Amino acid sequence: MKETDLHFFIDSILNYFKEVTGEDASTGIPYIKGDEPIVREYTGIIGISGKRKGSVYFTSGKTMLEELGKIILGAEDIGSEEIKDLVGEIANTISGNVRQAYGSDFMISVPVVVEGEAKDIKLPHELQTFVIPLTWNNHESFLVVCLE
Repeated sequence: MKETDLHFFIDSILNYFKEVTGEDASTGIPYIKGDEPIVREYTGIIGISGKRKGSVYFTSGKTMLEELGKIILGAEDIGSEEIKDLVGEIANTISGNVRQAYGSDFMISVPVVVEGEAKDIKLPHELQTFVIPLTWNNHESFLVVCLE
């Protein structure tokens, strides 16, 4: 992966939050993932196939997703099912937007959602995995990108 590849993902996630909430999110400095787990309470995972292979996942805490769900759905009571749908939709939207930059050979899967602070998600050791920290409304989440 090149630095320009990361910019597609950063731009996509920042645009998502701005369009959906009307508020700016900010990203920290991307870094190469080590052995430490990068998972929160809810994670939406997208598999990538075609010319580029790998995966992208968005992981966040429940409180952030509840606040985001209230904005998107206009409801006060956001349950576990809505949160799971939302985290999967965020991962799907970000990957879909990046797909526009890469073209039709960048194929994305249906999101897989993991609820609970699962142990680390297994990613290929032969590929560099980049972590993009994201802060929105004082909540931290992560976009994790692992592509050949």
